[in-house]
Parts: sequence; C-alpha cells; structure tokens
Amino acid sequence: MSDFVVSARKYRPSTFTDVVGQLAITTTLSKAIKDNHLAQSFLFCGPRGVGKTTCARILAKTINCENISENVEACDKCESCTSFNEHHSFNIHELDAASNNSVDDIRNLVDQVRFAPQVGEYSIYIIDEVHMLSSAAFNAFLKTLEEPPKHAIFILATTEKHKIIPTILSRCQIFDFKSIGMNDIISHLEYVSKSEGINAEKDALHIVAQKAGGSLRDSLSMFDRLVDSTDLSISYKSVIENLNILDHDYYLKITNQIISNDVSSVMLTINEILQNGFDAHQFIMGLASHLRDLLVCKDPQTLVLLDKGEELKSKYLSQSENCELSFLIKALRMCNKCDVEYRASKNQRLLVELTLLKMTTIGQFVSEKKNNNSQIIAPAKQVEVKIKQEIVEEVPVIEVLHKTVDQVEKVEVVVEEKVEVKTVVKQEPLRRVRKSRFSLSDVMDDKKEVETELNAPKKSENFTESRMREVWMLFAEKINKEGKMNLFITLTSSDPTLEEETLINLKISNDAQEKILDENKIELMDHLRTSLNNDFISLKTELSEDKKSDVPYTPKDKFIKMTEENPHLNTLQQKLGLDPDY
Repeated sequence: MSDFVVSARKYRPSTFTDVVGQLAITTTLSKAIKDNHLAQSFLFCGPRGVGKTTCARILAKTINCENISENVEACDKCESCTSFNEHHSFNIHELDAASNNSVDDIRNLVDQVRFAPQVGEYSIYIIDEVHMLSSAAFNAFLKTLEEPPKHAIFILATTEKHKIIPTILSRCQIFDFKSIGMNDIISHLEYVSKSEGINAEKDALHIVAQKAGGSLRDSLSMFDRLVDSTDLSISYKSVIENLNILDHDYYLKITNQIISNDVSSVMLTINEILQNGFDAHQFIMGLASHLRDLLVCKDPQTLVLLDKGEELKSKYLSQSENCELSFLIKALRMCNKCDVEYRASKNQRLLVELTLLKMTTIGQFVSEKKNNNSQIIAPAKQVEVKIKQEIVEEVPVIEVLHKTVDQVEKVEVVVEEKVEVKTVVKQEPLRRVRKSRFSLSDVMDDKKEVETELNAPKKSENFTESRMREVWMLFAEKINKEGKMNLFITLTSSDPTLEEETLINLKISNDAQEKILDENKIELMDHLRTSLNNDFISLKTELSEDKKSDVPYTPKDKFIKMTEENPHLNTLQQKLGLDPDY
C-alpha cells in the first residue's frame, strides 16, 4: 500500500502556536493552563474544519504533560506525551457521539470516570459531535457533568450548538470557533506547498481558499485532489477545471459586454457557459459576487474587502472604473431578485437571460446619461448671404437656411435696399449621441408625454344637470351593450342629481349596488370628466329611504326571489347540498 497521508492529518497542529486562525481561543486556553485555572467541562463549537477537535487534543495533551515549557507547550518526551502521540494513552479518551449516542454508552462513560488516571494528573474525555446524543443520554450525563471528580475534565465538541440542551450549556465553559480567514488559509496552503515542494500559483490558492468556505480541512482536501504526483505544480487553469468553477475571466468578459450594451455577445456568452455544464443559478450568484467585488473597488477604504490576487485585483480595479455606482447597485438588486425567483421559475434559463438583458439596458441608460451631460459647445457662427431683393421675395430664405445649416437655433434676415441679405445663424450646443442597437428614445418620449399631461392645466368647463344626465345615460347604454346588467340596473335605478357645481349625487337601493359602483367607479368618472370636459367632477352615493327590496342583485337574493315563485327549489337545494351564495 501507498504511504500517502492526507495533508489534513499530516499537517495537523501539535501545539497551540501551530493552530491557524484561532488566536483568541488558543491564547485563552494557554493562559488558563499556565495559571492553573482550568474548568472541568469545555464546549468547543463552530463550523466544520476550523480546529475544534485539534484544540481539544492539544489541550488534553498539554494538561497531562510532565514538563510543560514556558510557552505552554507539551514536551513530546515524557511518558504521557509519548503515549498520546502513539495513540495508546490511558488518560485521554475520545468518544464519537454520532455512533455512541445511547443511554448505555453514556452510562459506561460515567462508570469509567470514577477511576483515577494511571499516569498524569487528569483523565480527559473528548466527546465529538456531542449534539448527536439522545435526550435520555443528555439527561444521564447531566449529574456527572455538573459534579465530576477532581481528576476528570470533559471537552465537548459540536458543529450545532443550538441542538444542545440548555442544562448542558450552563455547565460548560463555551468557546466559539470562527471560520478561518482567506489570508490564513492561503498562508497555510503556501506553507504546505513549500513543504511538499509543490509550485502553486497565488491565484490558484486564492480559488481553493475561496471554495473552502472558511474550512481549513476542506481546503487541504482540495489541495490533495489538485496535486498531480507526476507534475508537482498547481496552476490557476487546472484549479478552475478540476473544481468546476466559473473563471473570473467569464465574469469580467460578460460585465464588459453588459456595460457596452452588446446584447448579442451577452446572449452568446451565457449560452457558452451553460453548454460547458455550469448551472445557471451558480452563474447568477457568481455574477452577483463579481458585481459586489466591483462595488468595493469603487472606494479605496473598502478595497481591503477584495480577496483577490494582485494580478486579478488590477483587472477588477480597471473594470470598476468603467462601471457607474448606480449601475452596480441596480444590477446587484436584479441578481438578488433572480436568485429569489429562480427555484419557483418554470423556465430558469429565460429568467437568467432576461435579467442579463435588463442589466444591458441599465448600462445603456447610464452611458447615454453620462454622454448627455458632457456637451461640446460649438462656437456661434455668423453667416452673411448676399442676395438680391427680388429673389428674397420669391424664395423662402429662412426655410432654406434651416434645412442647410445644422443645429440652427435662430435665423435673422435683414434685407437692405436691393443690395443683400445679412443672415445671423446661432448654433446650439452639439451633443455626443451614443449609437446602440437598443434605444430608450421611445421610453423617454412616453415619459415626456406623461409629464406633459401631468403638468397640463386642469379642465373646468361648466355644465348643467340635464347635460350631465345625458352623458350619464350614454354611459349606461354603453354598459348595457357590453352585457354588464348589474351595473346598468344600478346606474338607471334612480336619476343622478347635481348638488354642487361638480358634485354628482346618486341614490342607491342597497349595499350590493354600492359595491358594484366601487368596482366600476374609475371607468365611470373617466367617462364623465372627458365628456363634460371637467376634471373636478366627483361622485357621492347615499342609500334611499325606500329601498327597492324587490330587485335581486346577489346570487342569494336571486335564489330567494325564485323560491317565492317556486317553493320546490328549497327542497332541491337541500337534497343537492347547494350553497345559494354561489
């Protein structure tokens, strides 16, 4: 068999100094050992692969060392250290709670706790994945954990602290381990590469550290996977291919296409990405991360948040200069919306493509706005045209000049007696116009029309009550032709009256009529205001004293009316179990 040992085991820290990324915890534990202020039960909790079990073993080994150094490190020479390193220590016991989680397992452990250690001062019990213990096992463990013998120390480790019952938490000294930082992982991977004689590119290690998600053990596992025994090198390209990660070049490329409004290239790029086997959801989330990185590049103070290699960082800085801040924020919102709607979408590829097309439109709008703000002011020109007076009378000179000279703001024609015409042409500022396959001119024209309508003066033409009733009946006849009988009956049940200059009052018979009017009020008011040329018309309704109870409106009223004529309908309704409300 091969002598290969995975890097996670081969380079597992043996002292607190070697532990990566947990300086606060290792410092606290070292001080507790030095001052001999040790708790009898510890709880190490945090994400996977961040050093919980490693710190538990180092703590157990150091506590029982017979010759602890001034730096609070085990000597690795005494009997206790030697037995621990050779995995046959009688004082340090490890229990995997994932496979030993029953009451009997805990009772056996409790019985074992009673015996004093053979070598050293303490018996240390490391229980990994303690959250897997059953409720009965937790309860059986409570009393021992609360009042253990002086020689017993318990170190519990878990990735899911919330699953541990409060009575256990209250009896432990809790240490929360954090995820390992990118720079710490990269530094450790560089150390391993150097130790193994492997030539690893810095950008390649960045990708491995980023993919690990804060877990040092995961990063070392990926590192082992990437190393080829025949070629001791790790390149950026090989990492991208082996870990099935979308290259940053794809995101840089498609972002350039978006801000250039190149819709065709964007569609071809996303098609290429999907054909290469990448998931559309993975792509849109990666694009969101890319836009976030461009956003932090906009401010020198937030540049420290960009975890990239130097070469890649320069590319991000260059692209961020071409992206407006408003564009990045809007594009991030679109990516977030696409992420939320992705799983519920029946056509997920179309959803992603539409999101990219919207981003392309934003890029065009920002570019046009930017170009419109930067104007080229052309100097005013003065043109003198000599022409005889007879020709002036026959030819529309002003129209000719308007068609001939570009950007004419004003033309002044001065005719001297049968001599010449002096024309002054004032040229307005020229603007750069960005040519694009997609234009927002139609949208902007619609916006101008809406603004014009909003700013237009309100119409307030006077009208008589008879004229109002005439317009009212025209609307009722229109409704009748459309087959809306309930609304027609409501409009014609009583004559509307004009209480004030623009206030119309209509008496209705019941609440059903009021509901019908509310549902169609916008259409009615629009007809009245347009036909009577008055934007201040309003409608008021009130219930009449003599309610017309004989006119059915709701399904229930109609059913009651029918049963009065034919009582057998009640029997039919009861036998069939019908609901008259529907």
